[in-house]
Amino acid sequence: MDARFVELITPFLKFLGEHEIGADSSLRDLGLDSMQAIELLFAIEDTFEVTLPDDDMNDATFATAGSLWQAIDAALTAQGVAA
Repeated sequence: MDARFVELITPFLKFLGEHEIGADSSLRDLGLDSMQAIELLFAIEDTFEVTLPDDDMNDATFATAGSLWQAIDAALTAQGVAA
């Protein structure tokens, strides 16, 4: 996962505390709710200058930090941008 990504999602995870974000970190367990997920999506698109496909707007994509990063990385690759 990209360090910018970890830095970006940290403020959205109110239950993170002193834990580190890993690929298997459950975003919901760490405090990400549906309203924050929308805000996070906009932040991701602005930060990485990428648009996530509508097919990726689901619970599975936002389940863990790793699954969300994979969707971002795939979108970056599809748009020809290096992560």
